Amino acid sequence: MTADALDAGRLRDLIPGVLAALVHRGADFATAEDAVQEALLRAVDTWPRRQPDDPKGWLITTAWRCFVDLARSESARRNRELRVSEEPAAGPAAAEDETLRLYFLCAHPALTSASAVALTLRAVGGLTTRQIAQAYLVPEATMAQRISRAKRTVSEVRLDTPGDLRTVLRVLYLVFNEGYSGDIDLAAEAIRLTRQLTATTGDPEVAGLLALFLLHHARRPARLRADGSLVPLAEQDRELWRRDLIAEGVMILQAALARDRLGEYQAQAAIAALHADAQTAEETDWVQIVEWYDELVGITGSPIARLNRAVAVGEADGPQAGLAALAGLDPELPRYTASAAYLHERAGDIATAARLYVQAADRAQNLAERNHLTLRAAVLHQQLRDDGS
Repeated sequence: MTADALDAGRLRDLIPGVLAALVHRGADFATAEDAVQEALLRAVDTWPRRQPDDPKGWLITTAWRCFVDLARSESARRNRELRVSEEPAAGPAAAEDETLRLYFLCAHPALTSASAVALTLRAVGGLTTRQIAQAYLVPEATMAQRISRAKRTVSEVRLDTPGDLRTVLRVLYLVFNEGYSGDIDLAAEAIRLTRQLTATTGDPEVAGLLALFLLHHARRPARLRADGSLVPLAEQDRELWRRDLIAEGVMILQAALARDRLGEYQAQAAIAALHADAQTAEETDWVQIVEWYDELVGITGSPIARLNRAVAVGEADGPQAGLAALAGLDPELPRYTASAAYLHERAGDIATAARLYVQAADRAQNLAERNHLTLRAAVLHQQLRDDGS
C-alpha cells in the first residue's frame, strides 16, 4: 500500500473520528488535534509496510499515546505544522459516524460563529489555514490567529454542550463549496453529513441545505471539460446532469417549503431548482429567479446575494437593467468585476467587457475560473482586432 492509497482510502475517512474519540476521552482540543496529526505521520510511515487489522483503533491508540507525550512535553510541538503540510491532511468521515458530533462540538457556545466555522473546517474538514482564509476572504495570517484563539478557547472548556445548529449549517455550506470548487473533494462528505442531520433534526432549513447540495452536485459532471477548463452554466451539456439527484433535491425542497418556514438555504435551493428545471439555458425562468433572489436578499441582506440578483436581473430585464442593479454594490465584492464584464459583453460593449475580464482574471479565486476569464478576454480582444481590420 502506498502513501497515496492511504490518503485516498483510509486516512481521510478515519481522522475526524479519531479526533472525536480523543476529545470524548477528555483530551483538550488543541493538543488532541496535534496528537492526531502526529499519529497520521506515523501511519504514513508504517502502514505501507504493514497495515493494522483495525486502522481506526490503531490511530486512536497511537494518537492517545501522542497526546500523553504532548501533555508532558511542549517541545514535541515544534515543526509539526511544517511536517503535516507535507503529508496527507486530516479529512472528513469516520467509519462510525462521530464526525457529525465533532461538528457540534466545534460549534461550542464559547466560540463566535466565525471561529467555530474556521475551527471545524480545520479540525474536521481537513482544510489548510490558507484554504479557510480564502473561504473567508481574509489574509492567511489573520485566519491563523483566529484558529489559534479558537483552539485556546475550547481547550479551556468542556466540549459537552452542543453548538448552534445554524453554525453547523454554515460549516457544512463552506465545506461543500470548498469540495465543489476547490482542490479538496469534500462535497460528497458534506452531503452525507447533511443527510444525517436532516434525519435527526427535522429542520426545514437543514432539508433546504441538503436540497441545495444535491441540486448543485447534480451539475458537477458537466461543470468541467476534459482539459479541466470551466464550462459556464449556460454552456453545460444538460444531458450530463444527474436527474436522480435533481429529482431528489426538488422533492426534499418542496417538502421543506410546505412547512412555511423559509430560510436562506431553501431560497438558494429554489433558485438552483429553477436552473435544473430548464431543458435549455434559453428556457430558464429568470423572472422567478429574480423573485427568489428578492426573498434571499430580504432574509440575509447579503451583498453576494445582491450581486447574483443583479446578474439575474440582467438576464430577465436586459443587460442595462443588470448593470443598473450592479451599480449600487461594492466593486470589491468577489466576482463583481466578472459579473460586470459579462453584463457589458451582453450589452455589446466589447472593449469594456474585455478590459474587465482581464481584471477579473487577476482576482479569480481558483485556476479554472482564472483560465476561463482569461479566455473570455482573449476572445473579445480578438473580436475587437477583427472588427478593426
